[in-house]
Amino acid sequence: MPGQPADLENVSTWVKYSARLCKNCAAHCCRLPVETTLTDLVKIGVVDEFELSEDAKQIAKRLKKQGVVEHFYHKKGLFTLTRMANGDCWFLDSTTRSCSIYHRRPETCRNHPYIGPRAGFCPFSKK
Repeated sequence: MPGQPADLENVSTWVKYSARLCKNCAAHCCRLPVETTLTDLVKIGVVDEFELSEDAKQIAKRLKKQGVVEHFYHKKGLFTLTRMANGDCWFLDSTTRSCSIYHRRPETCRNHPYIGPRAGFCPFSKK
């Protein structure tokens, strides 16, 4: 297991991904920006399916007001989930360092680390 914590901003410090790393990790990947689609937001439970016919800008406005979304990229139809002041994802449990919506997590999270800033590598940092 790697000794030094990875630097999120410097992907050359990231380590080759292995599922065994997750057990002892401080969840640094959960500090990366998470882009989601409306479908993801329905899965997470912050948007109802009947809202999908509404204007995405209006949905984004409501979710920003609720503190769920930081940004909305209209051209791409992508929302960026809010991060807490310390950089953690809004849905990361600060005590267990586990995802509170793991079974409903967005596709971006499901596909990490196979997509992202350095595919196949993760910003491992020991708990």
